Amino acid sequence: MPKPPKKIPKWIGSLRSSQTVTTYGPGALVDLPDYSAIVAGLDDWRPRPKSDQQINEPRLSSKIQSMMSLPWPARLFPPPPADEDFWPKGGSGPSYVAVRRFPKWFVVQVGSEQESRSAGPTGTSRRLVHWRNLDGNGRYEKKRVVATRFVRACRRGHVDDLDWRRYVHGNTVCLRPLWLDHSDLSDLVVRCECGKRRRLAEALEIGQNTLGPCSGRRPWLGPMAAERCQEPSRLLVRTATNAYFPQVVRVLSIPETMTPVDRAIDENWEHFKDEEDWSRSLLKQAARFNPAIRKLRSKFSDDGMLRAIEKRSAGASEDLSVKQLEINAFVNAPEGYGGGIPIDDNFHARKLPGTEWRKTGLTDFVDRVVQLHRLREVSALVGFTRFEAAMPDINGEYDTDVTRAALDERRQWFPAIENRGEGIFLSLDPEAVEEWSNRPEVKARVRALRAGHRNWREQRKGRVPGFPGGAYVLLHTLSHLLMQSVAIRCGYPATAIRERIYLGESDYGILLYTASTDADGTLGGLVQQARDIEIHLKRALGAASLCSSDPICAQHTPERSLDARWLHGAACHSCSLIAETSCEMQNEFLDRALVVSTIDTPGAAFFGNA
Repeated sequence: MPKPPKKIPKWIGSLRSSQTVTTYGPGALVDLPDYSAIVAGLDDWRPRPKSDQQINEPRLSSKIQSMMSLPWPARLFPPPPADEDFWPKGGSGPSYVAVRRFPKWFVVQVGSEQESRSAGPTGTSRRLVHWRNLDGNGRYEKKRVVATRFVRACRRGHVDDLDWRRYVHGNTVCLRPLWLDHSDLSDLVVRCECGKRRRLAEALEIGQNTLGPCSGRRPWLGPMAAERCQEPSRLLVRTATNAYFPQVVRVLSIPETMTPVDRAIDENWEHFKDEEDWSRSLLKQAARFNPAIRKLRSKFSDDGMLRAIEKRSAGASEDLSVKQLEINAFVNAPEGYGGGIPIDDNFHARKLPGTEWRKTGLTDFVDRVVQLHRLREVSALVGFTRFEAAMPDINGEYDTDVTRAALDERRQWFPAIENRGEGIFLSLDPEAVEEWSNRPEVKARVRALRAGHRNWREQRKGRVPGFPGGAYVLLHTLSHLLMQSVAIRCGYPATAIRERIYLGESDYGILLYTASTDADGTLGGLVQQARDIEIHLKRALGAASLCSSDPICAQHTPERSLDARWLHGAACHSCSLIAETSCEMQNEFLDRALVVSTIDTPGAAFFGNA
């Protein structure tokens, strides 16, 4: 029996902190220079987080607690820092993000006539070997091996090696050598020396269950971390883009505006929530029997407590969505130019006076423009999926019962990063949006988009977000168009700018922002573009009125899409789509016909006269 191969070396590369949250979190499949691996669970990362490193963002911690059904608010910590001196003298040891070797099946590199047996006129045949058959140096008969590209997985995130022998032989036991024959990428054949063979393309037939049921294995958490699973296994290419979809929750830090009495009432709300009509006499009477209320009356006046109770009853901050709190801060920002020293390092917003940007009639439908001179974004990884991404709703939140794979078994903490930067917020006139929504042409267009969403929902299994409505599609498409225009002049590439769409009961807003992990944030190039918002709006609307792919783009109908673009109206890569890292909805729910008049739908445009 050959010796098992050596473990992966302790130090094999480095990542940016943000990549461990957005790209290479636990469960991600990675190709290293000499190894193929899977990023291990949080329990194996070193060093373990310390309390003084915790990222303080109560709103995000509370949202994750509700989403994950935790008994306490989620604890957020940054990923382990890169340790240049990997074996430091003294201290608590090295810091690293751990990985585990995966998969365990390999193909022998072509290096001899025996290994390159002919599989056809131009084909080759390579030996398939298991990890147990490698020597101590990770080689097979002194020849190099590479991990097989194919594994099996399910939508819940489980992943495992293909059972190559079962795939070829079924339930028959055969231990003869296996070979992978290929003449091109579309014609791979798994062959056993006993004479049995099977095309790998058969494993791509979804619904046939050719790979058997999912094993429930979670190799990133260890060899004994399997769980029960009812999903069928599907063939997965390790390096494919559908191998890992992180679920990241993001919030912007909003400064605390509570007074001491507000905070005291909020902390003791369980003593007040059961009574609706509080008065001075009722407070005095309750204080006789309730020590907590008696203590509060000794510190604060009855009038102050009654105002705080009324404010708390009107709507607790934890009952509002993440985005609702943010847009409330934007629309209530004081008017000014942002000069002087900001009071809060994490949030500094000023409403730009209309005389600075409203110069023509093009922006009559724009309600306000806000400059965010400073902002802080906190992003946390809560789980991941494979094959299909779990989309958040229009409030940026995931449902509590959405499918996700675990980052560790104990869920003691979640990796998070802080980004600081700047942005521009603009909101549309609510009355203009309501009037536009009631037009017959707009209603007909929204019905077509809704029909496309219904077809898309029928194609996907599992939970999917509902149709966000015509107003969201309008805002989302306008955001993409503005982003492309702003990127030309702000000094940042389009891939560095991100969006957040706000859709409330009477608020319709767009935030374009950029942020980085640098402590000083960014340099002001984006926020100054708020003064030229009319120029950007004119340029964006002009470019969107005629796409280089028209008339094909303008005539695309989502309810009868031949290329399965169910969530797109008049939108394509030539006019409306941007980098998916910049889009909050993965480039879905777009239609420029709701923004400007197109050659096929002239009457549904919000900016019809632009």
